[in-house]
Amino acid sequence: MRKLAFVLLTAAALTAIVAVAATRGGPGPARASSHREAPLISQDPTADNTDLYAFVSPDKPDTATIVSNWIPGEDPAAGPNYFTFSLSARYDVYVDKNGDAKPDVTYYFRFKNQPSQFFLGNTQQSYTVTKVVGGKSTVVGSGLLTPPDNIGPRSTPNYGDLAAKGVHTLSDGTTMFAGQRDDAFFADVGAIFDLVAIRYGTGATGGGKDFLAGYGVHAIALQIPKSQLDNGGNHTIGVWSATDRQKITVVRGKAKTAWVQVSRLGNPLVNEVVIPTNLKDYWNRTTPDKDSQFAKYYTNPILATVLQKLYPQFGPFKDTDRSDLTQVLLTGLKSPALNYTGPTQADMLRLNLSIPPTPFEKINRLGVLGCDLAGYPNGRRLEDDIVDISERAVGGVLIGHSLPLGDGVDANDVPNEHAFPYEQNPFSGFDNTKSPELPKTG
Repeated sequence: MRKLAFVLLTAAALTAIVAVAATRGGPGPARASSHREAPLISQDPTADNTDLYAFVSPDKPDTATIVSNWIPGEDPAAGPNYFTFSLSARYDVYVDKNGDAKPDVTYYFRFKNQPSQFFLGNTQQSYTVTKVVGGKSTVVGSGLLTPPDNIGPRSTPNYGDLAAKGVHTLSDGTTMFAGQRDDAFFADVGAIFDLVAIRYGTGATGGGKDFLAGYGVHAIALQIPKSQLDNGGNHTIGVWSATDRQKITVVRGKAKTAWVQVSRLGNPLVNEVVIPTNLKDYWNRTTPDKDSQFAKYYTNPILATVLQKLYPQFGPFKDTDRSDLTQVLLTGLKSPALNYTGPTQADMLRLNLSIPPTPFEKINRLGVLGCDLAGYPNGRRLEDDIVDISERAVGGVLIGHSLPLGDGVDANDVPNEHAFPYEQNPFSGFDNTKSPELPKTG
């Protein structure tokens, strides 16, 4: 549901956009990937990466924020066994500083349950954070606590205060949070996967239904000093996240265990839309430095072929020789100099740390398409409208065929916070946001 966002940006079009943004003196005022993207991971939701965000922090521009979400579609009222991080998984966040698509800075997270009380499973967990730099592992946080899930006013009163206690400072100076949050991604998923249907008009004037409204996710958020990430050259990093589970192999009666990757995420919607169904599970097991083997699916995108059949009146949709997709999603943009990481083809979110963040009140949801160079595909912010960016690009906005396409959902159902961890507090189970309010009796 969330990775339908591979943006079809040509180098020439981006050059024009960068030039326009420069002459305007900055962006004007304005106000993501999927769940269940591969067959096997759809059966293992606690290991399922749902969305990844990376951006220079608008309120602390000397830091970069990485938010990675797991566990799709958390209903706030999912008691008595509420959602938690898996005890048997290892959650990973990777940063590549030199463009080889291999991690230079890694954070690993392992979780444990706290004792249960009454008839409810305790949703507060403790966790350990291990940082790896240059092959050296250091525990930078241990015994840290997540806030509990937002159950209701009797079980979790003053939830904002409880959530604030989940923000910790690691020994390397990184600020972090782990726990349940509102799902910041917004999209009319029901229409998108019904053969890219549009409920009203062209989708540019509302009318869409935000499928993810009211649902939660489990997030790991890091706010890292840029000095620990910047390469001192082109200032561009690559970011991805993943989940590992232990595999046990028995050889001559002796058991050996090893961590095996079962899910990963860089750019939104790549595995759902770019990678063929028969390769999705294999893609989840591979690492970004091996992504050149999938390059033909970027160059000859399946979605463009499908759109040509569904909406020939909006075409033609070019579905071969798409070097623009390779640039945007596998290498970054070199000309113009936006977020190029080098010739190695790899699916990573690419973030240029030298581009200043856009103030919250001036963020343009269309990112680079809206002349806001601090937005997608230069990293990804919570406010970036991944679906609309994609549909308008596919419709031809970058080649002179401007169609105001969209899914009719332009923002999250609740405003994001303007301070770390940025994603809003989750709805409470007691509020029952999924059902209309019943009339009071008596």
